[in-house]
Amino acid sequence: MSNPTNNDLNSSNHNNSKGLSYKDAGVDMEAGDALVERIKPLAKKTMREGVLAGIGGFGALFEVPKRYKEPVLVSGTDGVGTKLKLAFEWQVHDTVGQDLVAMSVNDILVQGAESLFFLDYFACGRLNVEVAATVVGGIAKGCEIAGCALIGGETAEMPSMYPDGEYDLAGFAVGVVEKSKIITGKSIVPGDIVIGLASSGAHSNGYSLIRKIIERSGVSSDFELAGKSLKEVVMTPTQIYVKPVLELLQEVTIKGMAHITGGGLVENIPRVLPENVQAVLHRETWKLPILFQWLAHEGGVADQEMHRVFNCGIGLVVILSSQDASKAIDFLNHKGMASYQIGEIVDRPQGAHQTIVI
Repeated sequence: MSNPTNNDLNSSNHNNSKGLSYKDAGVDMEAGDALVERIKPLAKKTMREGVLAGIGGFGALFEVPKRYKEPVLVSGTDGVGTKLKLAFEWQVHDTVGQDLVAMSVNDILVQGAESLFFLDYFACGRLNVEVAATVVGGIAKGCEIAGCALIGGETAEMPSMYPDGEYDLAGFAVGVVEKSKIITGKSIVPGDIVIGLASSGAHSNGYSLIRKIIERSGVSSDFELAGKSLKEVVMTPTQIYVKPVLELLQEVTIKGMAHITGGGLVENIPRVLPENVQAVLHRETWKLPILFQWLAHEGGVADQEMHRVFNCGIGLVVILSSQDASKAIDFLNHKGMASYQIGEIVDRPQGAHQTIVI
């Protein structure tokens, strides 16, 4: 193939007299710079011991706290899922950032890890600085609640990749745990007690079904559930369990934990159970929040499906010995974290599911 001649180039320039810029292609670098300036004070509020260099560099630097003798790093990554569709529709952007942080820090917590730092990824077709800053404000709030530093991230403006007014979120958390204190679930035995820590709502799971049920019901976002609008109830951010549970670890021995995300109660608890045991949960031991009552009624969703899709009011499960159960529940309730004894560990019958709700 021949190279273009000067005449070819001159002809091209003649036909396109105005030179193109990145902004002409749909990427507003000035808006990106403005967002970074908006983010910096938000990130600064999350700083903690160990941060050597945060937002602004090519890479963020973090030093593992020296109090750990044999530190093991624990990492987790996640998104917010189709809950974002409702954020776009209802123009609620201040809570999904906390959802993003919660999904990762709660995941690494179940192995006993203290959250150290968090990175986020925000992608959109056209950058709206106000919306993006609101989202990152929620991320910073989540990091403050979890006690981890927001030390970096990426904002990607990609014209034609996303519809106007929409964006995607992903996050990445890193924590640390002493090697000798990693929680694996291996020591769980029949007779141990299952404690449930209350969720704040549907968290960030099952929203494809939630959206389908809302559509079928025909109600508006202002529809009231127990004195609150449906929008407020559905968009309540995910509970972050990090600080009260890390404090609980100083008081009792926790044998296993499960973050109740996609898969609900019946598919997440087995992830921490030895093969020979079964968790038996008693449905009457905690009140089913109004949101889940409404979803089950309006969607005609069977109990088994509810337990497989949603957290049904229990966002984190803690398993410990019977002698520590009452102390743990009292401690968590004193910290403002509603907790209940919801079941027990038994010998697993041949061929039975590892978690059942009765």
